[in-house]
Formats: sequence, structure tokens, C-alpha cells
Amino acid sequence: MSQSTFHHAQPYSLADYGWDEACEHAFAPHREAGLIPARIVRAERGSCEAVTDAGILHAEVPGAADRKNQLSPPCTGDWAALRPATTSHGPVLHTVLERRTALVRSTASRTSRGQVLAANIDTVAVTVSLGTPLKHGRTERMLALAWESGAQPVVVLTKADQCADPQLAAAEVAEVAPGTDVLVTSAVTGLGLDTLTAVLNGTVVLLGPSGAGKSTLGNQLLGEERLATASVRDVDGKGRHTTAWRELIPLPGGGVLLDTPGLRAIGLHDAQDGLEQTFAEIEHLAQGCRFTDCAHVSEPGCAVLAAVEAGEIPQRRLGSYRQLLRENAYAGSRTDARLRTDREAAKKDITRHLRATYQFRERQR
Repeated sequence: MSQSTFHHAQPYSLADYGWDEACEHAFAPHREAGLIPARIVRAERGSCEAVTDAGILHAEVPGAADRKNQLSPPCTGDWAALRPATTSHGPVLHTVLERRTALVRSTASRTSRGQVLAANIDTVAVTVSLGTPLKHGRTERMLALAWESGAQPVVVLTKADQCADPQLAAAEVAEVAPGTDVLVTSAVTGLGLDTLTAVLNGTVVLLGPSGAGKSTLGNQLLGEERLATASVRDVDGKGRHTTAWRELIPLPGGGVLLDTPGLRAIGLHDAQDGLEQTFAEIEHLAQGCRFTDCAHVSEPGCAVLAAVEAGEIPQRRLGSYRQLLRENAYAGSRTDARLRTDREAAKKDITRHLRATYQFRERQR
């Protein structure tokens, strides 16, 4: 059972978890039907843990809940309607309310289904450790995920006390995070925590790999040691998984914290808008390319390639942009029949061309 479930210093209401007038309006038809409003704190197969004005309830999730919609199984952060308990049966999840925002990644199995990591979030705190070498490609992936969710991303650089020049690192990260605040913090010295608290808004999800300092940061925001933490391994600098499941905890100054397990794989799922936001400067330059379908590889009159040659955009960033676009297109082809057909046709064209080339070479011998 989650540590947060039975460590409540005071009773919480739905308002503490973000319930507002918009939620009340959306829930009105369900209330008339005698259902109970709730927010999902933790979801498991076949059951969920939800907070209500009466406290924490464990509700059954009917097996058919995910048959009509691939993203419909309940997730931490969902607002839901519960059927009240009876003398013969406990509370049951009746429906999940429409999500305002959702943080979705491609599943580890690489199927066409997306995995919802968090729902109804307002701020995505992308955590990047300054205690290990920066990996801009991973940061760009997380930002694409964050922008696509519909929430506001904030890049939080943790462990500044382990970095020789945190401000230089922040400037470097800012280059790959256009339109996003980049904050330098240290849980050891307290650096930047006041600024971070002022920037965070509503339901805040901590997103990042194991060892990035998410749980330590969360404890600082909560003002107490609520989330389990562990040191990074000395042998490879990688973190240990300390958050085993997603937790939803009210913050003392208002708002809600959603801590997530560290992500080893950050696959994109239908993230075109998120990529456009993450690589905003490339998207802007692309408007000046000679061809509207320019791939920024070797086309004449490519404004993006000209910017790379002029040193305005690093070659690494353009390479990352291309790679994530290809990955996102591949993910889309698994769900869109037309895209999948186009992709297969392109592969056949390449195979045909190679076969013709080999046959020509054989005839020349």
C-alpha cells in the first residue's frame, strides 16, 4: 500500500486535490444519478484507490472499462464517478471524466496503445540532474511529452551542489528548451526552491529518469520526508527506483504533487504538437525553406540547413529533431492505416531500388 495512504497528517477534502467549479459542473449529471465524485490516487489492475470527501476508498474497476477507448483505464490524476458501496458490494468505478490534459507515452511493448502516465495535470516539472553529464536528447524527449500533454512544462535542474557551474549548465539547457522556464535547484542548499514553488501551479507532475532527484525534490515541496529516496549508484551514476507507483499528494501551500517512477524508456505517442513546441526555432526556420515538404537533409534552399552551417543551430539538435519526427511518424503508422500503408510503400520502393542497383552492378561485371 502507498506510503501516502496512511500518513495523512490531517483529513483532506476533494478541494485539496484540485476539485473546483469546472469539476462540479462536469460532474453534475453523475451527482444527479447518485454517484460519488472522486480523484484517482493510485490505479492497479482491477481496482483503484480514490480520494473522496469521505476519505480514501478502494474501488473495483470493471473488466470492460477499457474496451471502448484505448486510453480509458483509470490513471492517477483522473476525476471519476464512483457507484457507492452497498451491503453486499464495495464501491465501483462507474466512469472516468473527460481529461483536460494527459501525459501519454508509447507503451514498452511498442504496440499502438499509449500509456497514460498522469491525467488532469497543470505543470510538468521535467527534472534533469546536474550531478551527471547532461543528455539533451533525453531532455528534448521529455519536453515533447510534456508539451503534448497540454500542461505547462518547467525544466528543473536538480543537484546544483554537485555541479561546478550550474548557471552555465542552465544556459546550455535553455538552448534546447525554448519557451520553457529553466530553474536551478539544490535540495541540499535550498537554492531555487522558493522560485520553483512560486512557478508551480495546480497539479504538478514530476517527470524524469531514476536518479534525477524527483522524490527528494518532492519532499522539499511537501516540507516533510513523505517520498522514499535512495542515492545514485557510484558505479554508473544511475539512479535506483524508489517510487514504485504514482502518488497524488496535496501540497501545503496549495496544489497537488504527482510523483512518478523513473522512466527508463520515453517513447513518443502522437506527439506532433509537442515536437513542434520543443523544436520551435527549427519549425520557425522551416517556414523559409524553398520546398514546403523539405526534410532538412540535402534539399536546395533549406533555411534550416543554412542555419546549421552558420552555427545558429547545432547539428546535434537537428539530428535529434529528425530522429524524434521519424519515431513519432512510426508510432502514428501503428494506429493510422493510411500512414502505415504509406510507410510500407516507401519501404517497398527502397527495396525495389536496391534490387535494381544490384542487378545493374551484376550486369556490368
